[in-house]
Amino acid sequence: MLRFPPLRLLTVFETVQRAGGTKAAAGELNVSMSAISQSLRQLEEHVGTALIDRSTRPAGLTAAGEILLKAVIENRERLSEALNDIQALAGSASASVTVACTVGFATYWLMPRLEAFYLDHPEIPVNVHTTQQEVPRLGQGTDIAMRYGDGRWDDGTVEQMFRELVEPVCAPSLAERIRADGGSLGSAFLIHVDTSDRRWISWQEYLARTGQKAAGSAKGLRFSNYVQATQAALSGHGVMLGWRSITGDHVQNGLLVPAGLPPLQPNNAYHAVLSHRSRNRETAAIVVDWLRAAAQPQL
Repeated sequence: MLRFPPLRLLTVFETVQRAGGTKAAAGELNVSMSAISQSLRQLEEHVGTALIDRSTRPAGLTAAGEILLKAVIENRERLSEALNDIQALAGSASASVTVACTVGFATYWLMPRLEAFYLDHPEIPVNVHTTQQEVPRLGQGTDIAMRYGDGRWDDGTVEQMFRELVEPVCAPSLAERIRADGGSLGSAFLIHVDTSDRRWISWQEYLARTGQKAAGSAKGLRFSNYVQATQAALSGHGVMLGWRSITGDHVQNGLLVPAGLPPLQPNNAYHAVLSHRSRNRETAAIVVDWLRAAAQPQL
């Protein structure tokens, strides 16, 4: 039986994938890039096979790397849920509100708005629990789940936050190049996000529903989550399908711009689901009401 690798190596491996590269991971973990690279190689030596496909730019995961990343994320989520449940049982979280959401939603929509929330409600601590699940669970320690879907859930009170909107976006410099080529995507990579959730629209579905052609760009770049994909788009590596919840603020700030292709509105929307089991429903309801108001410009 393979000996379990040191947790610090698994932490580095997961952080590199979540942050979108060794440079970002080094900054998050407060170590050097060489230390990150060394840890990744030590992990590969421990498991006995390559986890990083270094032949691609940016580097991706091998099949073994995908398997390990999935296991690390799933077990981290289980541990986080267990700690939330323990905290709830101990009663130490009674004055706080815990929100569960995806990494992308937390990074690009929720966290940027919490600073303004604290200005209005400095007395309410908000804990953010991230998950790879597109429909985050409402466990014992979770008060609110931010979910993308049709809103038909029965484990809490459902409040629609905003309708999603999908529009291809890219860095301004790449948009200029596309315009110079007559608006064709043929000269740009498409940035794909591999997900098993069919509610998230793929490039193939977008192109079919809008009557567009990918030309030679279908070769593209592939990532396992929207945080990595967004970083690639911000760096000018290609065109991504910009979801309002992920890239909306970047477009508003001019860091990303529409690529000149038609927008598409999915049937689903983002919702806040206030758990029926929440021990702090009145305070959690304040958070839901504030977030819904903050989302109003996006309706």
